[in-house]
This record gives sequence, structure tokens and C-alpha cells, in this order.
Amino acid sequence: QVQLVESGGGLVQDGESLRLSCAASGGTVSRYNMGWFRQAPGKEREFVAVIRRNGGYTNYADSVKGRFTISRDNAKNTVSLQMNKLKSEDTAVYYCAAGAQISSAVTLDRMYIAWGQGTQVTVSA
Repeated sequence: QVQLVESGGGLVQDGESLRLSCAASGGTVSRYNMGWFRQAPGKEREFVAVIRRNGGYTNYADSVKGRFTISRDNAKNTVSLQMNKLKSEDTAVYYCAAGAQISSAVTLDRMYIAWGQGTQVTVSA
């Protein structure tokens, strides 16, 4: 079973950038759909971005499109989320996830089989 560990969270101001990283062990990131989700206080976990195992195609939530970029480094077995122009509404715990589901289900958190412990991102206005 693949195991995931996120890093890179922190406190930044509105408009600044952060880069999250997800390191995998026990499995190869290129063999999975690798997704990022987030959960803000009092809210349900929501999809942020995914890089698909087939072809490396990417999908983004509308709220982050144009600001966030997901990428994969096969040599390092990591997945990253570059977050630019951060807003206060991006404040949340960010989770990395791995799944093997069909492409039409990559935004559904229940379809992922492995999760990291999460990393806190706080954006102050």
C-alpha cells in the first residue's frame, strides 16, 4: 500500500505563493491518479487538483484554475502543488491522495485509496 507524506504548508499573506510536496513510498506516483484535496474548518473536504496516471493529464477545481499547478516528479516519486496568488479562502488543511479509479471519478475523494496526514495552509488577509 502506498504511503504519502505532505510537506510545505505554512502561513503566508494574501497574494503570496506556497509549494506543497507529497512524497510517496511503497508505490510509484506514476501508477496512480495523484490528487490534492483540502478541508477548511467547518466545511467538507473538496477537490483541488489531480494529475492522472494515464497520460499525466491534469484537472483543477474552478476556484484554483489559473493559480495552482500540479506536477509530478517520477524520479523523486513526488507530486507537487504550486499555489500562486493565494487568497484567504484557500486556508485549509491540504491532503495528498492516491487512487486507481477511472478518469471520470478523479474528483471524488471516496475513490482514493491512500491519504497523507495533511499540511496546514493559512493565508492571512
